[in-house]
Amino acid sequence: MASTGKTKAVALPTPISSANGQQGAGAKGAAAAAAVDQHSSPVDKDRFVLKLNQLAESRSPYVRGHANNPVHWQLWTEETLALAKKHNRIVFVSIGYAACHWCHVMERESFENEEVARVLNEHFIPIKIDREERPDIDRIYMNFVQATTGSGGWPLNVFLTPDLQPVFGGTYWPGPRAGGAVGEQIGFLEVLEKIVKVWKEQQQKCLMSASDIMKQLKDFTDEGLKGGEGEGLELDLLEESYQHFMARYDPVNGGFGSAPKFPTPVNLAFLLRLGTFPATVQDIVGEMECRNAKSMVIATLEKMASGGIHDHIGHGFSRYSVTENWSLPHFEKMLYDQAQLLSIYLDAWLVTSSEKLLDAAKDITDYICSDALKNPGGGFFSSEDADSLYRKTDTEKREGAFYVWTRKEFDTILGEQEASICAKYWNVHRDGNVDPEQDPHDEFIAQNVLSVVSNVEKLSQMYGMGPEKISGIISTSRKRLLEHRLKERSRPNLDDKIITSWNGLAIVGLAKAAATLAEVDPARAKTCLKNAEETVAFIRKNLYDEKTGILKRVYREGPGETPGFADDYAFLISGLLHMYETTFDVSYLQWADRLQKKQIDLFWDPENGGFFSTSENASDLILRLKDGLDSQEPSTNGVSANNLFRLATILGDSSLEELAQKTCSAFSPELLQHPFLFSSLMPSIVASNLGMRSVVLAGNPEEPTLAAHLKHLRKKLLTNTTIVQLDPAKKDSLDWLLRRNSLHDALLKRAARKGGKPVVQVCEGTKCLDAFEMSDIESVLEELG
Repeated sequence: MASTGKTKAVALPTPISSANGQQGAGAKGAAAAAAVDQHSSPVDKDRFVLKLNQLAESRSPYVRGHANNPVHWQLWTEETLALAKKHNRIVFVSIGYAACHWCHVMERESFENEEVARVLNEHFIPIKIDREERPDIDRIYMNFVQATTGSGGWPLNVFLTPDLQPVFGGTYWPGPRAGGAVGEQIGFLEVLEKIVKVWKEQQQKCLMSASDIMKQLKDFTDEGLKGGEGEGLELDLLEESYQHFMARYDPVNGGFGSAPKFPTPVNLAFLLRLGTFPATVQDIVGEMECRNAKSMVIATLEKMASGGIHDHIGHGFSRYSVTENWSLPHFEKMLYDQAQLLSIYLDAWLVTSSEKLLDAAKDITDYICSDALKNPGGGFFSSEDADSLYRKTDTEKREGAFYVWTRKEFDTILGEQEASICAKYWNVHRDGNVDPEQDPHDEFIAQNVLSVVSNVEKLSQMYGMGPEKISGIISTSRKRLLEHRLKERSRPNLDDKIITSWNGLAIVGLAKAAATLAEVDPARAKTCLKNAEETVAFIRKNLYDEKTGILKRVYREGPGETPGFADDYAFLISGLLHMYETTFDVSYLQWADRLQKKQIDLFWDPENGGFFSTSENASDLILRLKDGLDSQEPSTNGVSANNLFRLATILGDSSLEELAQKTCSAFSPELLQHPFLFSSLMPSIVASNLGMRSVVLAGNPEEPTLAAHLKHLRKKLLTNTTIVQLDPAKKDSLDWLLRRNSLHDALLKRAARKGGKPVVQVCEGTKCLDAFEMSDIESVLEELG
């Protein structure tokens, strides 16, 4: 299953035993016994009646994909939830996403099974939810499963009382059609029958237990709800976080911990930036430790770029690796992974000048801008599936079928010599390279997942050919294999939802690419900027209400009904701030400022600080949570705090800085215990202690000194540093910014008084120093730090 990784576990009472018991058997073909015509009312007087499967009404590809199941799936609506209360039925909620391999496995084994359908239809209100559309629901019940089991993942399956309080939950359970050994794991039918029995025979006890669970779940999920004054949020928290990652680092394979291994770009970004904070931070963490943190990140990124998690024939990265050495991924490709990995590979290239890391970043831009995720009308789709058909004539999908190769295919497609060279380069074996223990469904027999295990120099010596010849063979072979793959195989299913928050992350990555690659690959930089601009325009046109300032969460066949969550605002604001610093177009700042006001209005906690994930008027949720912990995406509050500090610095607005500090303080109890869970908040903790830096370039941007300064800044990995450009020729568009920040107005007037001679100023808090020469940028930044 797609694991979310381990989290803090607490002992919550669960009324359902997971011990093996006798599995009942019912008559097959009885699934429709409780059904009526699908056009009838869901409630027929007082008789419990479920509509037939309702999922064809959804726009979600994941939800709609279950429309032909015999399970009478319902949608999460007020009508459905009222039905559960009216008839006192347990609600079974199954949450997943389109690219999830184990979601597909459970569908085949259980939800397409008539006996499972009969039990669900007769005794439960079954509801199917796309976690990407409703992360608020997913987060609540994922917290419950993680609290009771110590881990979580998808598919997420939970049983709720009619009042939506969780009773029992888990992830994947084997179904009646499960193949291979499932060990001692309880089967899904057995789980269902135990729930039915408990609800029938011990309902009051079950309700009391659910109430107790609810109380403890509130304690478990009170992150950011206790608040604090921020005492103790000192810079040594960064050193504690570093020590945690250092202890878990895998020096052989890169990454942290054992299998499964996730890229966790937010943690990599924190570690890489330790050496770019002011000298005060380096003094506390240690210079050697900062260098070691950088080395851990670079080694991890290099291992990932060479590993099977990287699509060496096409482009992009898979979600995560089931092996320690990155050799065998779960093959789904997610937009949010590509976006964040693009950012971290660009950052890593800035501090190393490594061509390997630059190539990885370029590869991701190809995947985002030119491959399956690109929406021709602007914006980016969500994901590609893990499962696919191996041949177009096949009828059953297999995990990774689109991506794996046999040695025989190499021989046929490439020819004997080229196949031999490429097989050694990409670790292709006659009998396959996937460990049978990692292949429970026998999907990878004789198949190879490509990883780079050699290099041009070694192959040159081995085959007696020049390095250029070997490089040419690998490059040509890659193109031929890609042509074969696209012609002969069926591409994995595409989830063509356009999610606001994930597109915000993509805008961040593409804006950074446009600025960073402008000198080394100007054509690619222009492509990245064009795609980022189109994405901003798409979201503003299709997912934003200019009158109310409210965002929508999802676009598919038109804007969805779900309003934007706090992360949609946070990630989009971050993208707009990066767009401003790439283009210096003030309109991006203006929209970011308006969105920030709306995020505060909808989600801010005036009592304890920080942002709730959902607005106050969400009526179908049992908890209102705050997102402070980083996961596969950076936390909403981590990104929001950084946005507030950046906007405060650019706009000269101390009230925004105060909100940023309160956002950090909201999580102080958890931060002090587990700082390593809050990597995205660490830059804001530094800013809370030392302030933000701002580099202001005032004058004609074409003037050689200013142009040289900006080019120099683009080559640096800047952390907690904003860049502002004040061009007198654009004073009309600058008026808004100059009115917001009087310091900028004064600096621009100062430049004009010098007869148009540019002024470069570096500020930290209220302290500003001029940088007249190129070397002054370095010395001033160091002096302020």
